[in-house]
Amino acid sequence: MKKLVLLFTVVLSGTLVLDAQNVNKENVNTNPNAPQIEFEKVVHDYGTIYQYGDGNCEFMFTNTGKEPLVLSNVRSSCGCTVPDWPRKPILPGKSEVIKVKYATNRLGKINKSVTVQSNASNATVVLRIAGNVIPQPKEEAPEKVLDNTGAPIANPKK
Repeated sequence: MKKLVLLFTVVLSGTLVLDAQNVNKENVNTNPNAPQIEFEKVVHDYGTIYQYGDGNCEFMFTNTGKEPLVLSNVRSSCGCTVPDWPRKPILPGKSEVIKVKYATNRLGKINKSVTVQSNASNATVVLRIAGNVIPQPKEEAPEKVLDNTGAPIANPKK
């Protein structure tokens, strides 16, 4: 009997915890004047670039809402991708840029993400960078021409 009561208590507790985590979307109170972040593009494709090439790109965005937009955090999926973002509020109708630098010292495919968190109604936006880093072409020294045009002539009168 004790095991049955214990089992019933565990099941009831689990049900209450799971139910508490569910959000009733009908009761969510959204602000109609909230800032809205809108990007010109969410994917930047470097294409094929050389190792140690320019790994900089920019993501332009606009606050299309009615209140100031504040970016609270912009983080990349790894240490080889470094974002730089505006720390001041972006007023309604104004545009700004998130700059991203990818370390092109690594060869191979690029598939990284940058997560932007803000106070906008679309609070989290994921930006992506893609491409392929290939080795620099090797510079070859010019071939040495082996002809005797510059060789001294032997003196036969000796």
